[in-house]
Amino acid sequence: MLVSGAHHIGQNIYHVEWCPKYRYKMFTKDKNKNFCEAILRETAKRHNIQILEINILPDHIHLAISIPPTMSIARAFQLLKGGSAYELFRREPKFRLRYPKGHFWSPGKFFRTIGDIDLKTTTNYIRNQNINQATLQHFHN
Repeated sequence: MLVSGAHHIGQNIYHVEWCPKYRYKMFTKDKNKNFCEAILRETAKRHNIQILEINILPDHIHLAISIPPTMSIARAFQLLKGGSAYELFRREPKFRLRYPKGHFWSPGKFFRTIGDIDLKTTTNYIRNQNINQATLQHFHN
């Protein structure tokens, strides 16, 4: 899944995870889980972040996201966590009883890049570029 623009082509896909502060089980009810998913999808769309997969568990969230090439993963977390916390408190005022200081998400986070090829394939491709280029030139001559 390569994304191309005027002067770039590439892939910027991450597996991300975070949890509510104190790892409270805020999403045991389907209602809360569903509106959290809807809020995350709205927030992502607004900031040009593509959600490829989402799983909201009672005490944490997993996402596979594709972010624009100009966006850092730190900025993506800021937008997703900040935007969703704001909307969660706005749409479900009872959450403020659990988090009176207004910090819904834990400051912690997990992220890892993912792609459609593995490290071994990539390193072999890089390592063998001189052979690949020589083969291509042979076919073109």
